[in-house]
Amino acid sequence: MKKLWDINLLLDVGVDVFMKKFEYKLNTNYFNRELSWLEFNERVLNEACNSNTNPILERLKFLSIVSSNLDEFFMVRVASLFDQMLAGYNEPDIAGFTPREQIDLVALRVHKMIKDQYKCYNNSIIPALKKENIIILKPKKLNEKQKEFIDKFYYNTVYPVLTPMVVDRSRPFPLVLNQSLNIALLLENKEENEGPIFATVQVPSVLDRIVELPGEDDEKCFILLEDIIKMYIKTIFEGHNIITMACYRITRNTDQGLNEEEADDLLEAIQQYIKKRKWGMVIRLEIEKDMSTELLEILIREFEVPRETVYEINGPLDLTFLMKVQSIEGYDHLRYPAYVPQPVPELIGKEDIFSVISQKDILLHHPYQTFYPVIEFVRQAANDPDVLAIKQTLYRVSGNSPIVEALAQAAENGKQVTVLVELKARFDEQNNIIWAKRLEMAGCHVIYGLVGLKTHCKILLVVRREEDGIKRYVHMSTGNYNDITAKIYTDLGLFTANPYFGADASAIFNMLSGYSKLNKMYKLAVAPVTLRKKFEKLIRQEAVNAREGKKARIIANLNSLVDEGIINELYKASQAGVEIDLIVRGICCLRPGIEGLSERIRVKSIVGRFLEHRRIYYFYNDGEELVFLSSADWMGRNLNRRVEILFPIEDPDIKKRLMRILDACLKDTEKGRMLDKDGNYLKVSRKGKERLNCQEYFCKLAIEEAQKAVLEKTEKDL
Repeated sequence: MKKLWDINLLLDVGVDVFMKKFEYKLNTNYFNRELSWLEFNERVLNEACNSNTNPILERLKFLSIVSSNLDEFFMVRVASLFDQMLAGYNEPDIAGFTPREQIDLVALRVHKMIKDQYKCYNNSIIPALKKENIIILKPKKLNEKQKEFIDKFYYNTVYPVLTPMVVDRSRPFPLVLNQSLNIALLLENKEENEGPIFATVQVPSVLDRIVELPGEDDEKCFILLEDIIKMYIKTIFEGHNIITMACYRITRNTDQGLNEEEADDLLEAIQQYIKKRKWGMVIRLEIEKDMSTELLEILIREFEVPRETVYEINGPLDLTFLMKVQSIEGYDHLRYPAYVPQPVPELIGKEDIFSVISQKDILLHHPYQTFYPVIEFVRQAANDPDVLAIKQTLYRVSGNSPIVEALAQAAENGKQVTVLVELKARFDEQNNIIWAKRLEMAGCHVIYGLVGLKTHCKILLVVRREEDGIKRYVHMSTGNYNDITAKIYTDLGLFTANPYFGADASAIFNMLSGYSKLNKMYKLAVAPVTLRKKFEKLIRQEAVNAREGKKARIIANLNSLVDEGIINELYKASQAGVEIDLIVRGICCLRPGIEGLSERIRVKSIVGRFLEHRRIYYFYNDGEELVFLSSADWMGRNLNRRVEILFPIEDPDIKKRLMRILDACLKDTEKGRMLDKDGNYLKVSRKGKERLNCQEYFCKLAIEEAQKAVLEKTEKDL
């Protein structure tokens, strides 16, 4: 298969020149999805390199995230490109690239990114840690006390779990697990007049990758587990001379194809699907710098990987271990100032959450405000004798979910509990299977998602008997019912007792649990039924207003913008005169600033302390401003292949709050980057502007609002 490039040559002459030559060669109206995602990961890497505003331990976190992001990107997106190429699919994407060309472009871009990542690690992170007396040691730098500690640790803890695997005539090449860290070796063959023997040892994943060592009083010393194993590797190959050794790591295709249509039992099909992942095709091979050519050739041959997917790493493989270093105790001064999610002002001092919601809609802004009211809502419903039924969708939940426990308690208390647990939530399948079985054992009616669709909407319905009849309480959100990620993801949730929302929620759950059709919805637009048409109608109306000489504006705050149909509608709106501001955290295939096409469209990305995750959609609508929240991004999967919801915000005060959120994001000068027509993300010009970090602003605002509410309550009680 013909290659487009020679990796080493191109890295020398300059990746940027090459990228500009190929990136927009066929279709100038769109950015490639995969390259756009890599630009997002580049912005994460920039935060790791940013010593001006990010403390050193926070920089470790960003550097670790770069690695974990790349892992998933290869397992899913790059794997999909290989599947397409091997299946003979040669159709170009919206940017004009075939799967083969995308694989080549991605590989080149990732080679450059990894080179920059390890330059940051070696030249900036490690020296900065050392200044703070946090030291990651290599074997040559150990003192006698540390060597004694390692000796005991190795023989007592490491040695018993090591399993050497030798390849010879009677022992075939072993199955190497996805994302496992391994040490490859060549051993001198003393018994046969043949070449050296290949062996491999997995670095045990059951042990901590980073091992703390004794140090001076003011020092925190660590060593990597693979370095300890290398020090004692001869103990598991007694009688053999070791010629060479080096670490390696593989990434497999985890998307092995789930045939839902032919599955009699979706739960069993998902469990088999998870098991298949360990057999997936190897699509990336990471090797330690200066691995011998002979070792490398064996790995390439056995794993059948193209050479462009081999990544030589100038440092420790898989930097996700840095998260463990980042979490060490006693170094809070090297992190962001601690932030505690604030209480929701409307709920301060209120014990009965239902009485508060029945009076007024309540907006929650996480992680600035606490997720606790959502948990308490389910708990109160579980123990309230007047609550008849609870219905909820669960996409990703935490490992020790208080919401799941509350739902189980509700069923045990005799409530009718219906839970849709989406088993197809990628990489959370096993966790969700465990929770589904726990809920079933408690007596909940559990639905395992829908065939052909992922249920991605976040909606919770409580049916309660009250003096004036049955009343429905609803919570809808842009993010998951996950108490852990609610502390680091920016999301919005709405509590409402509006009967129209309640009727729509009932209709959605009837559709999910049975064969009911969504014939009439009062407030909600639902994918894949009506959501695309709703967005198109809203965008087109702004274009109509602009053509009539009226003010027209669209603001969207979302995670990804990929869908070609939506992009084209935005282009048409821009051409009609609509002013469009897009706050897109990750992938953006729309090209802003092209004369005659998108000169009225501005795209901004914010990467900061918290992961931007909320979805807000605003339309000026000739002065009658419309604001919506949604679980959906503007991606084909969200609009066509998932169950998603879009819900309007009608309370004037909440609408104003959301407008302030959008305004602060648009004014961010610290963590915001503007996308230009060539695909570059540029720092926001601060000329004539007030310095603003919108995430810090939201933290301060939440504190001020909570303090004000506490003061008002105190004065009222007096």
